[in-house]
Amino acid sequence: MSAALDWQKSSFSGGDDNQNCVELAEADGQILLRESDAPGTIITTDRAKLRAFLLGVEAGEFDHLVG
Repeated sequence: MSAALDWQKSSFSGGDDNQNCVELAEADGQILLRESDAPGTIITTDRAKLRAFLLGVEAGEFDHLVG
């Protein structure tokens, strides 16, 4: 991971660069996730696991954690 990472944030975060949000990047076949307000803490996963997680979120499997 020596090259600069191209961090992307959700369009739901708005255009303000001062808004905290989850950001994603890809490096060496891995998906990296971080919070913009804590950029030094990075979670690494792969495409299949991220897809399964996002499908679970979409299906409401984690709603009990935020409601």
